[in-house]
Amino acid sequence: MIKALTTLAALATATLTSAQDLTPKAPPAVKTWVYGAMLYTLTDDPYQGAVQFNEEGQIGSVLDQDKWDDLPASQLEGHVLVDATGLHLYPGFIGANTQMGLIEIGAVRATRDMDEAGDVSPEVYAAISVNPDSTVIPVTRSNGVLTVNVLPLGGIVPGRASLMRMDGWTHEDMTIAEESGLVVNWPVRWVNSAWWSDTPPEDQKKQVDERRARIDEIFETATSYLAARAADATIPEDLRWEAMSKAINGERPVFIRANSLESITSAVTWATSRGLDPIIVGGRDAGMATDLLLQHDVPVVITGTHRLPGRRDADYDSIFKLPQVLEAAGVTWCMAGEGGSFETPHERLLPYHVASSIGYGLDETIALKSVTIYAANILGIGDTHGTIESDKQATFFLSDGDPLEVMSTVTHAWIDGRKINLTDKQKKLNEKYREKYQQLRDAGEL
Repeated sequence: MIKALTTLAALATATLTSAQDLTPKAPPAVKTWVYGAMLYTLTDDPYQGAVQFNEEGQIGSVLDQDKWDDLPASQLEGHVLVDATGLHLYPGFIGANTQMGLIEIGAVRATRDMDEAGDVSPEVYAAISVNPDSTVIPVTRSNGVLTVNVLPLGGIVPGRASLMRMDGWTHEDMTIAEESGLVVNWPVRWVNSAWWSDTPPEDQKKQVDERRARIDEIFETATSYLAARAADATIPEDLRWEAMSKAINGERPVFIRANSLESITSAVTWATSRGLDPIIVGGRDAGMATDLLLQHDVPVVITGTHRLPGRRDADYDSIFKLPQVLEAAGVTWCMAGEGGSFETPHERLLPYHVASSIGYGLDETIALKSVTIYAANILGIGDTHGTIESDKQATFFLSDGDPLEVMSTVTHAWIDGRKINLTDKQKKLNEKYREKYQQLRDAGEL
């Protein structure tokens, strides 16, 4: 028995070890000029030019080609020069809805750290559980996703989201903001009549009503506690309700997961009645609620286009058209990945989610903005991320083509001016098996 347990432990350790990224982290930023590239600043039309950033990873100058050609040699002294002729420079993509670093292998419970045991845990925040050595991180940033918002899952109030840069030795190195907002999972008000459901419809409706009442109870308790603590500091501190203070006071938004029209409508009505600052995450039926969203200036984080419509009466292409519908209506929105616990390895597909909407009326420049400056503005970092301009962070990448096209490759990337090693597990496996078949060919076995 002891031998068997030892063997199982060894296998588990080997599994977890194989899930650790061995890529070196980026060195400190150095003064750099990236020149000759086509610049997609997203503040102007694309043009050829150069970008300079300093040791703090902050962009200093953005020049067109004529100004670069006339630049005195003295301005280049002490800089690393990166010749990007023939390449395209884009702001780093932002994944606004992920569990990046919280889950590695869905089938291995020890690598799933995206939810707590209880239904109400606002005191936790995602950043502290992010694994900086996740193999999913380099795979994702190889496709230009350099900043992510990490949202916990599970329960009613699963915790607080965190904004993370996609590089660092520790989760502290990676953290941009420990708390980007409080997360609430809004109850889904529909009856599951599928054959596998063994809960009667009336019981399902009752459960939804109970969860809805529980949300009210949680926020009522937190609000009362905060008012009492403000009046009497001797009241014992409760970390759960303290953690909700910024959301209740309007200092941080509330990310509300809601997809159906009924859920979106009830969630927005509830949040605004409490003076909260809601952001809808999901938004599948948001195109049917544009008046309400505009009335209360509620942003929508669309969780991907590679899914089926949720309503039987919906058009087959309603998901692909949703970004254009929201854009045309003037609703604030951005594109994100699906964000589920089993979708984390596929966050690299973020640019292709929005690319799928271009064929359904969405302008390509708007598509790029939806995963850069639109996402940055919704997440509260629009003053430092999302475009290429002076005084913003040097978080951008070079591509040999349009990054919304599957065949394009990200060739270089910087996060806060730190040069990123773009090696990842998938590339190593590609090299490995190419070598295998090359050896077989050389031996005449193929």
